[in-house]
Amino acid sequence: MIIDPNGIGPAGRDTSLAAPLAQARAYARASRAPATRLAYRRDWAAFTAWCHERDQGALPADPRLVALFLAHEAARGLRPASIGRRLAAIAFAHRQAGCVPPQAQPLAGVLAEVVAGIRRQAGTAPRRKQAADDRVLQAMLAALPATNLKAIRDRALLAFGMAGAFRRSELAGLRCDQLDRTPEGMTVCFGVTKTDPEGRGVCIAIPEGRRIRPVALLEAWLEAAGITDGAVFRDVVRGQATAGPISDRTVARVVQRAARAAGYDPARFGGHSLRAGFLTSGARAGASLFRLKDVSRHRSTDVLAAYVREAGLFTDHAGEGFL
Repeated sequence: MIIDPNGIGPAGRDTSLAAPLAQARAYARASRAPATRLAYRRDWAAFTAWCHERDQGALPADPRLVALFLAHEAARGLRPASIGRRLAAIAFAHRQAGCVPPQAQPLAGVLAEVVAGIRRQAGTAPRRKQAADDRVLQAMLAALPATNLKAIRDRALLAFGMAGAFRRSELAGLRCDQLDRTPEGMTVCFGVTKTDPEGRGVCIAIPEGRRIRPVALLEAWLEAAGITDGAVFRDVVRGQATAGPISDRTVARVVQRAARAAGYDPARFGGHSLRAGFLTSGARAGASLFRLKDVSRHRSTDVLAAYVREAGLFTDHAGEGFL
C-alpha cells in the first residue's frame, strides 16, 4: 500500500477513498486548536529553514540533527517552553507525513538528553508576566481616554479580556455569536478550547461591574465600530474597523501600549497579564479556587493555587505579631 503524503490512508488512483481521505485529513487537522496549528507552522518553518541553510534534510529528520537545532535555538535565547513546542511541532509534521517522529527513533536518547539539559540550565521556575490586576487595569484605562476608535477598542479589550480571564488566543478569536446579553451582564460560550479540546462547550459570566465596567466598554466598542456579527476585536485602519479578527500578538501589544501609557514598564506585561490579573484580583478578594476555575476554565487547581498563595503572601503572615 502506498501511503498518502499526509500520513493518512492509501494514495494512488483509488477515487473511492477520496472522500473518506479528505474527511480523515480534516479530523486530523482538527486535533489541534487553530492557535496551536499556527504556532506549529511557524516552528516547522523555522526548523526547515535552519536545515536548508545547512544542506540537511528536514523530513525525516535524524534525532541528532533535531538536537543540534534545539541547542541552537536555546543558545539564541528561546525559552524551554518554546523549545518544547518546537519539538512537538517537528513530531507533528513527521506524523502528518507518515514518518516516525525523531523522539521515537533509535537515537532519540541523544535528543532527550539535550532537551533535559536545556531545561536544567534554564531553570524550571516559570517567568510570568506581571498581572494586570484591578488596580493596574484601572490605571491603564485612565491612561487611555476614549478619544478615537482604536482607544475605544483597546479599552474594551483590556477590560473584557481581564474580566473573562481570557487566553490571548481566545480573546483574539472571540466572535459575536459567542456573546449573550443578560440583565446581570453578559455570558460568553466556548466550543473547542485548550482545556476543552473535544468541544463539549462551556459558558462563563462577565458581570456588569461597577469600577472597570467590562460589559459597557465592550458594547461601546461594538457600537462605535458598527460590529453586529463576526469577529469582536478587529484591527483599526484609518479610523475604520477591518473585517477580520486581530492576532494574539495584537493583544500583547495593546496590553504593553496601555502599560507604557500608565507609567509601567511595558516589558513586564504581555498577553497573559489580563488572565493573570483576573486570577490575582479574584484571589485577593477571597474568591475560592472553584469560583476562579469557573471563569478561568483551568483543568487543574494547581496553577490557581499558586495565584492564591501569591495574592495572600502578606495576609495573616506568621511574623505579623512580632516583626
